[in-house]
Amino acid sequence: MSGLVLQNVTKRFGDFAAVDDVSLTIPHGTFVCMLGPSGCGKTTLMRMIAGLEEPSGGAILLDDTDITPIPTHKRDFGMVFQSLALFPHLNVAENVAYPLRIRGIDKAQRQKRVDELLALIHLTGFGERPVAKLSGGQKQRVAIARALAHSPKLFLLDEPLSALDAKLREAMQVELRQLQQQLGITTIVVTHDQREAMTMADLVVVMGEGRIRQAAAPVDIYRKPADAFVADFIGSTNLLPVEVDGAGRAAVLGHAVPDLIVPSGFSKGRISIRPEDVRLVPAGGALPGTVTFVRDLGGTIETFVETGGETIVAVTTPRERTGFAAGDAVGIQLPADACVVLKS
Repeated sequence: MSGLVLQNVTKRFGDFAAVDDVSLTIPHGTFVCMLGPSGCGKTTLMRMIAGLEEPSGGAILLDDTDITPIPTHKRDFGMVFQSLALFPHLNVAENVAYPLRIRGIDKAQRQKRVDELLALIHLTGFGERPVAKLSGGQKQRVAIARALAHSPKLFLLDEPLSALDAKLREAMQVELRQLQQQLGITTIVVTHDQREAMTMADLVVVMGEGRIRQAAAPVDIYRKPADAFVADFIGSTNLLPVEVDGAGRAAVLGHAVPDLIVPSGFSKGRISIRPEDVRLVPAGGALPGTVTFVRDLGGTIETFVETGGETIVAVTTPRERTGFAAGDAVGIQLPADACVVLKS
């Protein structure tokens, strides 16, 4: 077995389980985003991987070696935290070279590695500049370069982009992903930003209440959520009650959804359908509803429809503009192939 393996990892603080029996396998070269609401355990789990917290139970293996008892400074990992923690009294080159200097690497080798990394992060010629004179994005790059200086086995980042403004954050998401692909290093990012996770990750790990609710590729997390928690947390969705009658026909709010396949033995639960998959048509022949609000966001149009005590949101592009306005009676079509049946 190769890569990073978490085996039934648990962390308790008194009676509270911050991380509860988590098992996960991360192959070499994978870009992982741990995603979840505040307090879900994602940062605690990363701190255990880094060796900054000791698990209450379970084991952490890297390439078949149990690294659980190995202290942080001997794990040979690169880490970037939200604060970045750059040394203000050192210039850019000295910050990047610091991990090499404390490892006793000679000056010529240090300079060669610093030059390589500054080129890699597009900061060639910035070596002598004080870090205080850098922009937020440049400081972020320097922190990344410093963490990668000693060619770590694993690269860990905890909310690394949260302090940046929206436009710069999106640019850095792309740069970080491209850098990871160039180096092929196993990378784990903790974030609460869904867009960040969907943009960068090979594997998204959604956590809730100390447990992994689903670990899958971004498209599967979005299109095939494991439960209502994941469906509701990732992006926007419509969660609607579904029941199955004695003949095996599925109905949402009392109206049949033709061709909707439900698990064997299923009687009732919920479906998740993304707003972009909901179709609004003139009233008649579909689930009836009344438009309560229309929001034009420029690139998309959101239409809110009330039906059977539930509010359904449909999203279209300006090119697909339906022309419906508040107060209009409409029909709501829920394509079976866009509905995910959830037991919880």
